[in-house]
Amino acid sequence: MQSAASSATPGVQRVGLRLYLLAMILVEISAYRTGRGTALIVALAVAIAFVARGVWLRRPVTRMHAAAALLCLLVAGLAYAWGHSHVAFVAIAVSGPVLVLPVASKPEPEEEGRIASLVRESSGDPLAPFALNSTKSYFYNSGRTAAIGYRTRAGIAVVSGDPVGHAPAFDNLLSDFSHFAADRGWRVAVLGASETTARLWQAGGRGRPRLRSVCIGCDVVVDVGHFSLVGRRFRNLRQAVHRSQNAGVTTEIVAERDLSPEVRSQLLEIVSHARSGHQRRGFSMILDHLLDGTYPDMMIVIARDRDMVPVGFQRYGLAHHGDEWSLDVPWRSPRAPNGTDERMAVEVIDHVRSAGGTSVSLAFAPFPDLLGPNGTGRWRAAVRLVLRLGDSVIALESLYRYLDKFHAGSDRRFVLFKLRYLLPAAFAMLTFEFVPHREYSAPATPGRSPGLPR
Repeated sequence: MQSAASSATPGVQRVGLRLYLLAMILVEISAYRTGRGTALIVALAVAIAFVARGVWLRRPVTRMHAAAALLCLLVAGLAYAWGHSHVAFVAIAVSGPVLVLPVASKPEPEEEGRIASLVRESSGDPLAPFALNSTKSYFYNSGRTAAIGYRTRAGIAVVSGDPVGHAPAFDNLLSDFSHFAADRGWRVAVLGASETTARLWQAGGRGRPRLRSVCIGCDVVVDVGHFSLVGRRFRNLRQAVHRSQNAGVTTEIVAERDLSPEVRSQLLEIVSHARSGHQRRGFSMILDHLLDGTYPDMMIVIARDRDMVPVGFQRYGLAHHGDEWSLDVPWRSPRAPNGTDERMAVEVIDHVRSAGGTSVSLAFAPFPDLLGPNGTGRWRAAVRLVLRLGDSVIALESLYRYLDKFHAGSDRRFVLFKLRYLLPAAFAMLTFEFVPHREYSAPATPGRSPGLPR
């Protein structure tokens, strides 16, 4: 269990607030002596308002926050002494929010092993493997049989999808995490919750905030036991697979940690030629540490051309003891024959079925009612118009054409938030999911197999 505010003990909080108020009084005396006390009252009111709000939100005051706020007041005192009243005004007003800035969570890549074991216990959750993303912090229940992955920004603790581990423990875990977040001045939002978990957040109670929900899309999950290429409805998929076979494409499925340096280099070359480059984005639905062997239970399907040169690959995370596979991000060379993506997916489905598995999650389909091939109405037209400002509409149209060939669907996914915190919650979730981030690695310890060098 992470303690992001470990330096903000009650003693530190009391001392920090007292020192801040004492410094504020000294600055006030200095201002009145120089005849600039009127402007000080306004700056003082702004600062105190921010501090009062921070205390009401239960934001902890850390040593660093107290030192930064005192530095602001020192600057204000010197500015008054030297006749720079405008600088002093700004320094005083800023000191308040600085004192009660939200504390940040810290990534916990060292928890990878424990989280991986909980992912293996998780079932029916296509997002479970993505709990391993190295940017996340984790909160466990008392028995450490279940955990929540989260990150914080702008005072919002964004929970990633559903908890992983022992499902009966999830209800109490959500309540415990809500208390944990409130004690650190965080407000909770959730990105990518399933219908079952969304209902728990919506109900509230037992210290858990009652959150509003908005459906953002659905998982596309193939039930491998009932999947077949036979029949008219799978004609397009069958033709795509045949095109790749006629072009001489062959496939291989291998564990990520078993990739040879030569093959790994060839696959990373495909990634480097892709427009998006290395995979450094994502939070709830994308993993980092691409192909470096950091995460356990990662499988790679490789497509090769007639010359046995890789022309594409897909990375899958496994859950429920390997029975459930979830596609991370597919990569494809521009020279890959038509049908290569479909061929790799079908080969994985066949492999999982032959191994006794149950499902393969191929993607997350965002806003299918608006963006899917059957979507209609003015809202759909408006969304598409916004997306045309970039090239996102092209990528989404291609995604839906691809997914439509599999005729698969599953549960909806939701974002949840308090309406009053909509703006900071939206800012936190969007930046976590779409802004590139650095990768974190656990310190190397004896007996642990670190990722391959990048």
